Amino acid sequence: MKHNILWIGILLIMTGTSVAQKGLSRKEAEALSVKEWALEKQRLLPSAQKVWAEGVIAFNKYTMPIAYRVFGEKPADGRSLYISLHGGGNAPAAVNHQQWENQRTLYNIPEGLVIVPLAPTNTWNLWHEDHIDNLLDSLIRYGVILEDVNPNKVYILGYSAGGDGVFQLGPRMADRWAAASMMAGHPGDANALNLRNLPFSIYMGGRDTAYHRNTLAVSFNQKLDSLQRLDPKGFVHDFHLYADKAHWMDRRDTIAIPWMSSFKRNPFPERVIWVEDDRVQHRSYWLSAPASAQIKGSAADVSIKGNEIYINKNTFSELYLNLNDQFLDLDKPVSVRIGGRVVFRKKLKRSLATISSTIREYQDPSMVFSAKLILAGNQVRLANF
Repeated sequence: MKHNILWIGILLIMTGTSVAQKGLSRKEAEALSVKEWALEKQRLLPSAQKVWAEGVIAFNKYTMPIAYRVFGEKPADGRSLYISLHGGGNAPAAVNHQQWENQRTLYNIPEGLVIVPLAPTNTWNLWHEDHIDNLLDSLIRYGVILEDVNPNKVYILGYSAGGDGVFQLGPRMADRWAAASMMAGHPGDANALNLRNLPFSIYMGGRDTAYHRNTLAVSFNQKLDSLQRLDPKGFVHDFHLYADKAHWMDRRDTIAIPWMSSFKRNPFPERVIWVEDDRVQHRSYWLSAPASAQIKGSAADVSIKGNEIYINKNTFSELYLNLNDQFLDLDKPVSVRIGGRVVFRKKLKRSLATISSTIREYQDPSMVFSAKLILAGNQVRLANF
């Protein structure tokens, strides 16, 4: 942490006052965020280079080969990234390998990086086992580091068993994606609530009757219709049922590419709905939770208007509200309301410790936070940084 001490020293010289007492200014926090991300990027670079050179990414005992192609010229705001999941599952390795080869040719894009991974296992749920989230997180991170991917232009799509994966990974990793497209998959127990801020499209053959895929796709779309009627600013979705098609849609689903590319992720949505799945997560947009509070079924519904944060619902034993000047004004007091009652109102200090810790937690240059509140029950306190 020598660089942290050095930067605090520089700030002390610049301001002539105690940073610890006054906190950072917005300008200082923004400069330190850039500096800290550059250091984190440098730390992660060797791992990223190794994966790109070997074409294999690993997590614990699992290894996942990747094939990737780059299309078009890089835009000024960075490349797009499409992660494309193959079909197969519950089949011999040779079948899944053939599906991986096939997936590489299904979708061409005008611009960006397309990564087609080979599932580490041959199970029926090959794209939504626990380890997949870690592997895809790393792929996104390494794409940002090595290919100048814009983390707000990352998309996921998948066919058949890959579609099963999108139904699961879309909601449980919602804050990583700019948009998601599901082709010919089965929703299982996918939780639609987490899709509040993730544009989600469904492509299905009307005669794709295996496992009731066609009727379940219709049901899932109706669920999104209902959620959007209740919350018109959220739950953007698109639905295509090709009545004359079975499991193979003759590439009609390729229209998903221009649809997805019309969206960019908003890292700081005005409302976040987060329900922990059976594969728990440590964060959702500007909300996060410590390991002890990451329990299946825990749920939060939090919104923000101006400098007021509204806790509409929270069953996490401890919930972190990660804040920065991109979606509120930290030069003014921040209020937290629960049940219509103000339970907290105070001007917050931006801190280097919060910047550093959230960079390590999120590893995303578009999601860096300089202040943090901790919610436990009906009590709100400042993080001890």
